[in-house]
Amino acid sequence: MGDDRTAGRSPSAPGRPFGGLTYGTPGATRPQAPLWGEAPPGFRRFERTVVIGRGEGAWTAARDAVTRWEVKRRSGFAVAPADGGGAGVRAGGRYRITAGLGRFVVREPVEVVAVVDTATRCGFAYGTHRGHPVSGEEAFIVHRDDDGRVFLTLRSLTRAAPAAPWRFLFPFLLLAQRCVRERYLRALA
Repeated sequence: MGDDRTAGRSPSAPGRPFGGLTYGTPGATRPQAPLWGEAPPGFRRFERTVVIGRGEGAWTAARDAVTRWEVKRRSGFAVAPADGGGAGVRAGGRYRITAGLGRFVVREPVEVVAVVDTATRCGFAYGTHRGHPVSGEEAFIVHRDDDGRVFLTLRSLTRAAPAAPWRFLFPFLLLAQRCVRERYLRALA
């Protein structure tokens, strides 16, 4: 990850492992922005920030962790590149996220739609592709203040997936999402 940058929606190309994004506003969680403005209509909006450490060592560890998908991994998910790229977060990169219990495995095809990497803010947002249990975007951002405190901010926009069977399971997925968010917020502490 280099300078502050964002990536827009990647077009679907023949032979790509996924279809297009399941929503029309990539980058809407605005990981590069300290304050998050209005969300697109029709989405459930969530934002929460927790302190995860203090000092240069905590900042360096948090930056490294967020760019390696550690928030997801430490929360029980496996993350693998699905487009031939590397495993680290990269703008436009497509990934397969999986979680499971026994024989029940949930696959989440996603694409990184925005990346930020500055002296005080580092993170990314990924958007959902067809086949994901929900439709929307999620962002993991680490940032620090002038006093040396290091924070993790989680932002998400969620609505029901566009197709069955996930569309019908949306109320149950919202309950699961609550539990997973708590794991995310503890993942780097």
